[in-house]
Amino acid sequence: MARDFEQYSAWRQGVVTALKNYQSWVAAASLTDAATDQRIARTLARLADDKLSVAFVAEFSRGKSELINAIFFADYGQRILPSAAGRTTMCPTELMYDPSFAPSIRLLPIETRADNLSTGDYRDQPSAWTVLPLNLDVGADMHEVFKQVSMTRHVPVDEAKRYGLYDEDDPDMQVTLSDDGKVEISLWRHAIINFPHPLLKQGLVILDTPGLNAIGTEPELTLNLIPNAHAVLFILAADTGVTKSDIEVWRNHIGAGAGRLVVLNKIDSMWDELRSQAEVDVEIERQQANVAHVLALEPRQVFPVSAQKALVGKITQDKALLARSRLQALEAALFDELIPAKKDIVRKQLREELQALSVAQMALVNARSRGIVEQLHELKSLRGKNQTVIAHMMRRIDVEKKEFDTSLFKLQATRAVFTRLSTELYTSIGMDIVRDDIDLVREQMQRSRFFTGVREAVRNYFERIRANLDASERKTVEISEMMGVMYRRFASEHGLTLALPMPFSLQPYRDEIASIETIYYKQFGTATLITTSRVVLMEKFFDTIASRVRGCFKSANNDAEAWLKVVMAPLEAQIRQHKDQLKHRLASIQRIHDATDSLEQKIDAFEASQQQLEAQKLRLTELAAAIGIAIDAEFDALEAAA
Repeated sequence: MARDFEQYSAWRQGVVTALKNYQSWVAAASLTDAATDQRIARTLARLADDKLSVAFVAEFSRGKSELINAIFFADYGQRILPSAAGRTTMCPTELMYDPSFAPSIRLLPIETRADNLSTGDYRDQPSAWTVLPLNLDVGADMHEVFKQVSMTRHVPVDEAKRYGLYDEDDPDMQVTLSDDGKVEISLWRHAIINFPHPLLKQGLVILDTPGLNAIGTEPELTLNLIPNAHAVLFILAADTGVTKSDIEVWRNHIGAGAGRLVVLNKIDSMWDELRSQAEVDVEIERQQANVAHVLALEPRQVFPVSAQKALVGKITQDKALLARSRLQALEAALFDELIPAKKDIVRKQLREELQALSVAQMALVNARSRGIVEQLHELKSLRGKNQTVIAHMMRRIDVEKKEFDTSLFKLQATRAVFTRLSTELYTSIGMDIVRDDIDLVREQMQRSRFFTGVREAVRNYFERIRANLDASERKTVEISEMMGVMYRRFASEHGLTLALPMPFSLQPYRDEIASIETIYYKQFGTATLITTSRVVLMEKFFDTIASRVRGCFKSANNDAEAWLKVVMAPLEAQIRQHKDQLKHRLASIQRIHDATDSLEQKIDAFEASQQQLEAQKLRLTELAAAIGIAIDAEFDALEAAA
């Protein structure tokens, strides 16, 4: 497991090194522009921030925390996350490593559920969190601090309702009331453990969820953390099999697919000294087949394990007990599926970026090369010619320069249209519209305290979002088409080799909004209950929906702004280059005309420049190929190189 992560990190670092070599060389060769700089910088940032997230989901007392201890923390010689009978993880808990923070646990108070902000919104508000340091040298101290994720307190029913944590129409919740009529709730809403574990340092993020009831009440889990996890381990208990709540969560929030694994934990409860090992194995296989049938899976997709025995086996180095726990088969399946799937996604993005980079840079080199060839042709044609012919050529270049300057005046008019269209784009995608739309829905929710009215307000909200994205897409298409016309005109009028402007699409943001809407309708689309508690819960979900939409539109705004800044960059770079070439051509022939420079010296200089450009083309191809090799490198090759 550690080796797999090290190899993935080594692969990623190999791509970063090749990309930085490319970046340094094109900058030194003056072959870069704003579009290239931006593309390389964003690719490097994405690689640096690359994460692999694994979510553990189950009803309480299924052994989630123990399984995390067994897979990731057995090397510490004890349990790191609290694990005991009953409910131990009371709030969603993320384990990660961010070197900008000291080793610590950050805790978000449960009272924040009363505000119109999601957990994601609070990530940018350090003052909202309670921070407790971790003593990495004393395991017992860390274990004590980690117990915070299991802390609870009792509150009046009205307070629990305000947080969306009590539904008076749910008979199962009424029996949980204490003798004095209070509700037990988690002390914290969310926990982030910043821990310098080797795997966490390399980008692994582990999500430990509370019981399944939290999946329906904590919107951040339903709408964000679980759907975006690269792998989800759904944990059942061998002695209980699949319960009704298990089936509902599997169908509504997880479901079969890439990176979704089912774990049948606590098989040690089926170990029986009065039966043979073969009989025990048959019983485990029967339960495995039954779980697979209920969840519509193949039996091989269900992994029977004993997390507790695996942890003991690893700590005591009891290989026989570890083998009997069957954990190693689950670990192999998890990392054999997780890392290659993630690598394929990153690889596809990188190949697209490399293709765009290569086309843009090669176009710039070819333009320079074509300019040198034209000048060489002109100079060689002057051999044996008199001053009259040279003077005529000077006049011709001067006319060409004036024609080019006239085209630049036309370009200024196009810039004015470009500025107007850019401004219009933000009338449908701007953050002010997003904020006003969110405020409108909240007002509608306040006016209609019935479930159906609240649901209708959210439905209309999604329709308006789609309409805004459609309008924005039409505007970006209009800008792209206008720029394409301008690029083609300059190319044909002045013989420039221009790649069409960098494309821009809002489709990724459409897809993200569609996924948010799908999850929302799974949660509330078919519900018919008209209860106050249900309305409060939907309002809490809308807070997270609004946060996700706000984040989505913020990314779209940033990407659109960046695109608008660089969409003209390739054209402007070629215009500057063409102007310089015209100026140099005129100056060269002027000097020859004035007999201040020899014709043959000029021809020699341009031929040397031509050879230099051919060498640049070759080097550019080599560097791009090096990035391609790094992208396509396989783990076994990396291991051999090491």
